[in-house]
Amino acid sequence: MIDPSFPLIDLHRHLDGNVRLRTILELADQHGIPLPASDEEGLRPYVQVTEPQPGVMAFLEKFRYMVGVLADYEACRRIAYENVLDAQREGLDYVELRFSPLFMAQPHQLHPQGVVEAVLDGITAARRETGMMVNLIGILSRTYGQKLAWQELEALLAFADQLVAIDLAGDEANYPGEWFTEHLNQARQRGLHLTVHAGEAAGPSSVWQAVRELKAERLGHAVHAIEDPALMDYLAEKAIGIEANLTSNVQTSTVSSYAAHPLRQFLAHGLLATINTDDPGISGIDLRYEYEVAAPAAGLSPQQIAQAQRNALTVAFLSPAEKQALVTQKQAQKK
Repeated sequence: MIDPSFPLIDLHRHLDGNVRLRTILELADQHGIPLPASDEEGLRPYVQVTEPQPGVMAFLEKFRYMVGVLADYEACRRIAYENVLDAQREGLDYVELRFSPLFMAQPHQLHPQGVVEAVLDGITAARRETGMMVNLIGILSRTYGQKLAWQELEALLAFADQLVAIDLAGDEANYPGEWFTEHLNQARQRGLHLTVHAGEAAGPSSVWQAVRELKAERLGHAVHAIEDPALMDYLAEKAIGIEANLTSNVQTSTVSSYAAHPLRQFLAHGLLATINTDDPGISGIDLRYEYEVAAPAAGLSPQQIAQAQRNALTVAFLSPAEKQALVTQKQAQKK
């Protein structure tokens, strides 16, 4: 299903939702943090989804032990570093990793700016070791409210030259996007791209707000955009990228099944929709699974799957030269 002659790209992957089970065990042991199990298989049901959750916030409870072991900055550095190694092992050619410094800092009262610095250090070391093309997206977690979002933004903008974008994520249903307009305006003024989680836990009006007021260039999930034909036309006309996450949306009960997912209709309508993993460590999947199992189950034709793979390069936060370099590198590998 995956075109081996074209770059394989994941644009929507939370690095704090992709922590190795072994790493959780080792960090917990190192810092004296209690866990509900002492081996990987025993721990798995506490951090991975085994049955659909009643909503996004219930799904987020699975982060408890992944971020709960981030007791110091070295732990933050380690999980960032391992994310890149795992992406390379998975066969990815390019990945955009996103993280919320406040979310990672909170369990052990770390400083958000220290978390950003540690994550950047881990990514830099892994880039150097692997030669892989990786970019970072900083998250503003709306769940903490407007005031703390300013603190999180300040921590991220201190390293703006080492990020490609800012994302607005968290509790979409109870913390509407209009509360964060000025935050994202400031990020855009610093030259950062913008992506917004919208249309996952809220309806089409949340997506309209994200693209019209927040000026989002890409949307995370956007599942409920399918309910508004005018919105679908607008997203196609404006070439707004859609970061679709098939398994995640089933597991959060955003959709009832793969077959009920609107990705097929998005692609048929000409939207720049892509296939991504979201939180692969929590969902228990990788990008190959999403392409080879989830996408066919969602009714995508081989042609649509190939189109989604190409769309990912189109809407990636890369320069034209960087995009061409990825294509050239992939073609050279094929020879």
